[in-house]
Amino acid sequence: MMDHGRTDDKVLRVTATPAALALIEQLRAEHGPVLFHQSGGCCDGSAPMCFPVGDFVICDGDVHLGAIGGADFHISASQYEYWKHTQLIIDVVPGRGGMFSLENGSGRRFLLRSRVFSDAESAALNG
Repeated sequence: MMDHGRTDDKVLRVTATPAALALIEQLRAEHGPVLFHQSGGCCDGSAPMCFPVGDFVICDGDVHLGAIGGADFHISASQYEYWKHTQLIIDVVPGRGGMFSLENGSGRRFLLRSRVFSDAESAALNG
């Protein structure tokens, strides 16, 4: 896997693999602007969920981690507390997407991978 940890010397909290970026581009072409939410909720477990912008309400307690493929990526505050020491890497694998996520029915699904930030990255994020 390529190192997606930095862009222009900025540490990224969320990034995506080329396969994920290609699927995001396809979904944007089909549905218009999209966004992601990582809830760790009940319906689809911890799968990152992709929605058309306007079809999912971002709550005041949600944390904006950044953008991948032109799509804003949000996470619930409780999940952020759990994941704040890691970089989230959005990937795509064969399978069925989340019931409410736009990739459902495509034969592919978004998958969350992660890696712990190095001490230097953590310092840059918290500095």
